[in-house]
Amino acid sequence: MLKVYDFEKWLFSEGKAAKTIESYVNDVKGFQAYLLQKLKEDAVLSRFSFVRYREHLVKEDYAVSTINKKINSLKVYNDFLRTEGVVEESFIQLKRDRIKIAIGSEDTVDALSEEQVEKLLFFVENRNKVTTRNKLIVYLLLYTGVRVSELVGIQLADIDFLTSHLKIVGKSGKRREIGLRQDVLQLVRQYMKEERSESVFHHSDYLLVSQRAEKMHRDAVSDWLAKISKELGFKLHPHLFRHTFCTRLLKKGVDLTTVSRLAGHSTVNMTAKFYIQTTRQEKMDALQLL
Repeated sequence: MLKVYDFEKWLFSEGKAAKTIESYVNDVKGFQAYLLQKLKEDAVLSRFSFVRYREHLVKEDYAVSTINKKINSLKVYNDFLRTEGVVEESFIQLKRDRIKIAIGSEDTVDALSEEQVEKLLFFVENRNKVTTRNKLIVYLLLYTGVRVSELVGIQLADIDFLTSHLKIVGKSGKRREIGLRQDVLQLVRQYMKEERSESVFHHSDYLLVSQRAEKMHRDAVSDWLAKISKELGFKLHPHLFRHTFCTRLLKKGVDLTTVSRLAGHSTVNMTAKFYIQTTRQEKMDALQLL
């Protein structure tokens, strides 16, 4: 029986970029884990299992963009299985199966309100519920705007404590520097001195380590944020922090070019497209003024 490793090798032979391969493989692993946990079945792709999984993602209130990314990954996996003769059908058709976005909402950005930010920051102060590492995750996401793939890829050598800067390797290997607040640097030092030093992976090059690996997995970040969302009363996902980071900077008067560079966008136009738009709540608040 073909393994995910075979899919990974096939993607490599097809000339896919390393980040793309990682994304596809992680999405397929997530699908297989769902089948084994929820359906108690072998990890086999079929029309039935795909539809059940998509329903699960919708029910769990995943962002539309996240669901569609996972659907696209499974479509590529379906193509691989057909190529290898494991299945004969295309169970997934992107035009039919991707979640539709309502007309007029394409450029609407959801960001945490200041009240939600304060509630989250208060929550992560509870040492009985939140480890120092997980508190650091929130601080890095909130105050640097890094993508989750960039977050888990941060290495110790990327942090310059002398100049208070963080080096980030973004999409297509593009590098950028982000200044770090003193409270973030202090939390990094605390995590390294306390939890990280006691880990069996304390010799890892990566900043964030888990109990089972020398590099924390991006899905572990998403899963933890989803877990605490239920306690906080609002949904959290990694990219929401990126939206919040850019939106808060713009609201505080930071120019678009600077925000674009900090976010690592390829063009200022991309920043303008996604972050100049007001949030849904702001639109509702504006209407109340009439």
